[in-house]
Amino acid sequence: MKFIKLFLIFICLTPSVKADSKKNIVNELKNGGKLIFIRHAYAPGSGDPYNFDINNCSSQRNLGNIGKIQSKEIGNFFIKNNILVDKVYSSEWCRCKETAKIAFHNYKIKKSLNSFFSENFAKNKDSQMINLKKFIKDWDGKQNLIFITHYVVIYEILNYGTSSGEIVISNKDLKVIDTFKIEY
Repeated sequence: MKFIKLFLIFICLTPSVKADSKKNIVNELKNGGKLIFIRHAYAPGSGDPYNFDINNCSSQRNLGNIGKIQSKEIGNFFIKNNILVDKVYSSEWCRCKETAKIAFHNYKIKKSLNSFFSENFAKNKDSQMINLKKFIKDWDGKQNLIFITHYVVIYEILNYGTSSGEIVISNKDLKVIDTFKIEY
């Protein structure tokens, strides 16, 4: 019986906790100076075909319809909450570029955000992380920056595992402030 009471209390508190958490996230982002890491939106499957071509989207794992809707909702979150973003950077992978284009329209490619999951790109991991950390160190930290990238990059730089479309907010010291996923 005690378990049931605790469970009912938890259920009653959860929606207000989520609402407060989202409000805190929005306030943090409105203050600016945050690094916003977004794992690309939902792309069915795992990894890429062995001999995919980074310049040929048809040879890669790409966003499905759910991923396209998710990307739109990510962009809508920033618009609805009047969150200013200085720049959006994307990996060269098509699923990241498409997420960036649908959510934010304008973006720049940053190779240090590329995946190193595949055997063909694993050798790039160390230099990518060095370059990304240097870029962040040299950043003026005044406005928000968005990085649309991959699970392996976010995990390596923030030690945090993400799901598709998840947003991870950190400060310039790469300390995770909060995370959330847009529900669609």
